[in-house]
Amino acid sequence: MNIYDHILIRYGELALKGKNRHHFIQKLKDQIVSKLAPLSGHPTLDIARDRMFVRLNEANHKEVLTVLQSVFGISSMSAAAKAPSEVEKICETALSVFNEQTAGQPTRFKVTVRRPDKTFQPDSQVMNGIVGSYLLQHCANASVDVHTPDIELKVEIRHNATYVFSGDIKGVGGLPVGISGRAMLMLSGGIDSPVAGYLGMRRGLTLEAVHFHSPPYTSERAKQKVISLAQRLSAFGPVRLHIVPFTAIQETIRKEVPGFIAMTVTRRMMLRITRQLAEANDALAIVTGESLGQVASQTLESMHTIDAVCDLPILRPLITTDKIDITKVARQIQTYDISIQPHEDCCTVFLPSAPKTRPKRGPTAFYEAGLQTETLIAEALAGVETMESFDEKSEKEYSDLL
Repeated sequence: MNIYDHILIRYGELALKGKNRHHFIQKLKDQIVSKLAPLSGHPTLDIARDRMFVRLNEANHKEVLTVLQSVFGISSMSAAAKAPSEVEKICETALSVFNEQTAGQPTRFKVTVRRPDKTFQPDSQVMNGIVGSYLLQHCANASVDVHTPDIELKVEIRHNATYVFSGDIKGVGGLPVGISGRAMLMLSGGIDSPVAGYLGMRRGLTLEAVHFHSPPYTSERAKQKVISLAQRLSAFGPVRLHIVPFTAIQETIRKEVPGFIAMTVTRRMMLRITRQLAEANDALAIVTGESLGQVASQTLESMHTIDAVCDLPILRPLITTDKIDITKVARQIQTYDISIQPHEDCCTVFLPSAPKTRPKRGPTAFYEAGLQTETLIAEALAGVETMESFDEKSEKEYSDLL
């Protein structure tokens, strides 16, 4: 028998916000409702000042907990049993939760009572003793250990009801997607840029992903790989994908720019195009997956020279992170297995054997001066293929449930 009828949701840093707090909480509510709507059992959501409460109805609590672990803005959560705020009912509910957790096995425990409702009597310390004594009376294998308990039974006495639970499940934290504005994500098929996108979304950004595609040097399978990455990121929030035809630009650079500086010029062209897509989509920043010193285009000198063609903030969530840590996050968010599929990436097309690792702005501008930059960019933008948000449909479908 499932004794849990609610999920308690804690906000984390959202609780510390000032005048915008209500707006942020509402955004979080919208996203939780959207995530819960497809589940069977019709779970519903209630809001208090410092908590949200999912009323499970007929929904499975483990399934709901799994879904909530992909929602940014949730610090932690617990499956809880609700009881009337009466001492006897609280004790009975605590015993049910305790038995469900221990299954009759020898268990050391502690009880922690909180009273957001300060009018409730007796006070928290006295209630600790009352609930603890009740458990000892009814559980032969239970013993109290306040320093190293096997389980901590928590009792939260609120104005309208009491919630009993054991164990906090960590959420992904961060801020609800969308409260920090909109940014472009330069999305390759590699391991790093999806992780950068995930971390950007975790800080409240809505993403417009940009991918540069160079057929026949890159295949349709390489393109599908990036679509799959965008779809995977959409599990955390809406993501729209722009696929830019880049073959003509790369062939022109190969023909007219010395090989040792071609990589830098190519990256500058990508950034110029992304800058224009940002303006067209009301984005105020560009997110990249660069990590300092990882490859030739990610030295400090390269980034200084490449950034010169863009007046928007370049956000680099991975800049001080090494490959091991990036890979660890990629596995956690389930983009790693997609990223390691062995399909071509336009960044490696025509890659010179010895790209310049310390390019300067002046000489780079000199070498690209002969390019018809504006014409090449305009032609590329005219051929952009945009795939609407993979998550947009679900948000519209479920908005009437708010």
